[in-house]
Amino acid sequence: MALQQAHVSVVVIGYDDAAQVADAVRSALAQGPAVREVLAVDDCSTDGSGELLERLAEDEPRLRVIRRGTNSGGCGTPRNIGLDAAASPYVMFLDSDDVLPPGAVDALLGAALEHDAPVASGLCVRKELPSGRETPWQPELYAQRTLVAHPSLRVRLVHDTLCVNKLYRTAFLREHAIRFPEGRFPYEDFVFVARVLAAGPRVALVPDPVYVWHVRRSAPRLSISLDRSGIANWRARLDADRLSYDILLGAGEKQLARATRTRFLDHSLRMYARELDLRGTGYRREWWALTRAYLAAFDEGDFTPAPAPGRVVARVILAAEEPRDLARLKEMAARPARLAPPYARAADGSPVWSADLPQVELDHLLVRPVHLLPAAVDAELRPRARGTVLRLRLHELYGRMADAGPETVEVEFAERETGRVGFTGTAALTVQPDFDSWTAEVPLDLAALGSGTWDLRLRLRFQEGTHRETTAHAVAGAGLLRRSALPSTRHGVLLVQPYATHAGALAVRIAPGWRGLTEVVRRRLKRLLH
Repeated sequence: MALQQAHVSVVVIGYDDAAQVADAVRSALAQGPAVREVLAVDDCSTDGSGELLERLAEDEPRLRVIRRGTNSGGCGTPRNIGLDAAASPYVMFLDSDDVLPPGAVDALLGAALEHDAPVASGLCVRKELPSGRETPWQPELYAQRTLVAHPSLRVRLVHDTLCVNKLYRTAFLREHAIRFPEGRFPYEDFVFVARVLAAGPRVALVPDPVYVWHVRRSAPRLSISLDRSGIANWRARLDADRLSYDILLGAGEKQLARATRTRFLDHSLRMYARELDLRGTGYRREWWALTRAYLAAFDEGDFTPAPAPGRVVARVILAAEEPRDLARLKEMAARPARLAPPYARAADGSPVWSADLPQVELDHLLVRPVHLLPAAVDAELRPRARGTVLRLRLHELYGRMADAGPETVEVEFAERETGRVGFTGTAALTVQPDFDSWTAEVPLDLAALGSGTWDLRLRLRFQEGTHRETTAHAVAGAGLLRRSALPSTRHGVLLVQPYATHAGALAVRIAPGWRGLTEVVRRRLKRLLH
């Protein structure tokens, strides 16, 4: 079948998104002749989105608008309506606040036709707005063009829970009755993708960017994936994970089902554990109880394939009936992981999480390669008019650091929004008299960094030739994380705010000049109001 003859239906769903939906629709129409129709399903918007879409359709014969009379409460129902209405051999889905990059449909359609694959999948890019910083989603899957003959041959497919960066043969979805959960069902993508994989299709993978996922953290209404503040969100995520597991296991795909639990341990559990100290006592207790109940269904084979940090976090939760050690769990759940002291041992000398929880064993730390160890570094940033100093302390880790021989630490500050590196420096690591830590001091010129939020990154180098890339724990107390106004010959005044990220790592906000100072105050007021 020629590329021009195999047309695609693009289903765009939206609710009260008049500011963005037109861009989404235009990005689908701009894909060219491969797109036969764009089905815009408006889920009973109240902001004029439906009328806007109908005006667009007056000048675009390929655009068909479907308006619901009642709001469904979720994304699944409008997508199912679009799927039912699709009149093309292939279909894909697009959210109203995202866009398809140029060439996306051709890249996916070409791969699907070349391999006669019911599913083609490509790279999704998360784009932070308004900064424009882009981060690829699951890039390991899309390193090269390939055909996966059956999902069980590439279990990593389970980790890509998005439905929107994929092209589906319409007849395949209908033949296997693959649909989204109806109504309000957050994380409906998890379930839909599980149903797709359970049907055992050939999957063509392409390295091309085929979807731009816009991340608007300051939006008045946060997306489901960003609004994690309520316990209902965690319940919904557990429900979606549990149902995904059951779907795959019920289809006889035990390896894929187990991969959903690996995904949970390495992604969901770590992400929410990092944020626990932001929540109230009631949330923490309910989250802990729900998570313990879910993890209780895991067997040893579910834990083994998962990366060590997620396994350790899960073991602690299972071992303790009430929330505890949240600060250490946050550090262990960070990326990269950091295991903060104290470093307890069992009666036989083997590493354990704590004296109170000796059943949480850490024997893997004795054999893990140095470049993968959860090395813990404390950082103190001391802004001073006569010169700012960054003080670092690397902790011993059951003798592994001493064996490797810490030599130097390479320091860099990278701008949060762009990734641009504004400062680099290297300092020698000096062993302390008690031999349980190594320290270094790095002088900084904060004025040279300029305005913005800057993340501290470290590279620890060892005598044996290995290195470990990590971040540093932000030490609090004694006014270390307070805002300072420093005199600056370049800017007049420099406002400096060291702080701890959600994962406990040191970062710093800088506002140079009086105008920068005013902008900081304005942004803070805006955050408080939001």
